[in-house]
Amino acid sequence: MIGFCLILKAAIVAAAKNELVAKGELEMINILFIEHDGTEHPVEVKAGGSVMQAAVSNGVPGIDADCGGSCSCATCHVYVDSEWIDKLETIGPTEEAMLSLSTDRQETSRLSCQIPVAENLDGLVVKTPEFQF
Repeated sequence: MIGFCLILKAAIVAAAKNELVAKGELEMINILFIEHDGTEHPVEVKAGGSVMQAAVSNGVPGIDADCGGSCSCATCHVYVDSEWIDKLETIGPTEEAMLSLSTDRQETSRLSCQIPVAENLDGLVVKTPEFQF
């Protein structure tokens, strides 16, 4: 049931986004952060910056960002909802190396410092692991 609700929510957000883009009114990008326990943190940010910066500047727990976004740790590790993974840029070699050290890595794991906030990601859903290493 939760999966269906997330899909329905994503479809509604996508339809609203398409309408705003057509009107030239899209200003804010919506990102939904979901903690490992299911607690949701919806944020609105302007395009530019990274998903990690969006989390930190909005007080989202579970994103430590120890290196400040220089891709030299993995403390901004997130699981990107499978509906969004193909919309992201390809993982670079440095991000791949950092993720390879994570014991909690999953198929949709990414470092949020390496995901640029862009209009095509309006409605993005990411989950945080229980621990950041």
